[in-house]
Amino acid sequence: MRFIIAQNYRHLNFPYFISKRISQQTKGSFSSIISRIAVISITVAVASLLLSFMILLGFQNKIKEKIYSFSGHLVIGKYALSNSFEEASIMLNDTLRDQLNHGDIKHWQPYALKAGLLKAGDEIQGVVVKGVTPRQDFDRLRKHMVQGRMLEFDKENYSTEVVVSRKISKVLELELGEEVLIFFMQNPPRYRKLRVVGVYETGLEEFDENIIYGDLALIRRINLWKAQEVGGVEVFANDVTEIEAVQNAVFDRIGYDLFVEKVSDRYLQIFDWLSLLNRNVAIFLVLILFVAGFSMVSILLILIMERTQMVGIFKALGATNKLLGKIFLASGIQLILRGLIWGNLVAFSIGITQYYFHIIPLDAKSYYMDHVPIEFSIPAIFGVNLLVVILIGLSLYIPVNFIFRIDPIKSIRFD
Repeated sequence: MRFIIAQNYRHLNFPYFISKRISQQTKGSFSSIISRIAVISITVAVASLLLSFMILLGFQNKIKEKIYSFSGHLVIGKYALSNSFEEASIMLNDTLRDQLNHGDIKHWQPYALKAGLLKAGDEIQGVVVKGVTPRQDFDRLRKHMVQGRMLEFDKENYSTEVVVSRKISKVLELELGEEVLIFFMQNPPRYRKLRVVGVYETGLEEFDENIIYGDLALIRRINLWKAQEVGGVEVFANDVTEIEAVQNAVFDRIGYDLFVEKVSDRYLQIFDWLSLLNRNVAIFLVLILFVAGFSMVSILLILIMERTQMVGIFKALGATNKLLGKIFLASGIQLILRGLIWGNLVAFSIGITQYYFHIIPLDAKSYYMDHVPIEFSIPAIFGVNLLVVILIGLSLYIPVNFIFRIDPIKSIRFD
C-alpha cells in the first residue's frame, strides 16, 4: 500500500487529487458549509480591500488633478518678503524661455495675481484675479466649467472677459453676459468694467472662494508692467512621480533671484489630508487581512478535525505528515483562489457601476466632490491579490501543524 501511495504521488499531483475528491464528497455536508463560509469571508475581504484602494486612488487623483489644473506641478516666482497675493514681477525673456524648454518639462504657462473688490449691484466680494495668456492649458480648466466658455483674448488690447466660480456668482447673483466692476486697491485706486463669460466649480474652497480668471494683459496695464513682465510661471512636469528631481533641475537652471515651489508645499493642508487617507487604508488593510487569516485558520482546523479518521488511515498506510499537510494546504489554497475570483468580480462590478453612474453621492463641501471617485490601478489590484494569497496562504501552516499531533490508532477510532 505504501508503494501504491508513493507511485500515485510520483505520477500525479496526489495532494491536489485527494483535496479535490474531498471537496466533491463533502457537498451538502457540514464541511461544505464551512468551506462556503471561508470563500465568502475571503470574497468580502478581497472586495473590501480592492474597493478601498480604488476609492483612495480616486480621491487622491481627482483632488490632485483639480489642484494641478489651477496651479501646475511647480511654480516659479520671485523672492519677496510679503505674504500678499500679488507677486513681484519677473521678466519672461528669451533666456528664461530657453531654460523652461527642456525635456523634463511638458508645458509651462505664465500668470499673475491681482487682488481686488468685485461689485455687482449692492453686493461686494473680495477676489483675486488670476491673469492668464493664450498659453494657458485650457483643456484642464474646461473639465471644471459648469456654464459658459473660457476667455477669448484680444491681440491688440487686453480682454475684459472674466470667468468666475459658481460660489462667487451666487454671492453676487451674477448671470452669464452680465457686467461687473472690479476695484483695485492701490495708489491711485483703479477700476475696470468686466463681463462674465464663464462659471467654473472645483469644490476646493481655496479656489472657489477667491479666484476669478482674466487676461494677464489687464494686470500688466493696471500694474504698469512691461510686455515681458509676469507674476510667475506654472510648470507641468513630464513625469509627476519625479517632481523632486524636476524641481531641483529647474532651480539649477534659472536665475539666483527666482525660486521654484512645489504645489504640494503651497497647498500643504490638502496633501497632508491625502496622506492621512493613506494611513487609514493601511490600518484597514491590516485589520481585514488579520480577520481573513484568522477565519482561514479556524476553518481549516475544523476541516482537519472532521477528517481525523481519514488522516489516521493515511498515516497507517504510510503517508507522511508532509504529504498530509500538502493535502490540506491544497484544500485551503483552492478556497483562497475561489474567494479571490469572487472578490475581484464583486469589487469590479461595484467599481465599474460607480465609475459610470455615480450611484454613491458625497457632500461636496466636505469631500471636494459630489460622488465617490473610482480609479483602476493595475499595480494596486495585482498587489492586493498577491498580498492576500501570500499572507492568508502562510496562515494555513498554523492549522496544518495540528496534523503532526494526530495519532493513527486513536484517530481511526475517533468518532
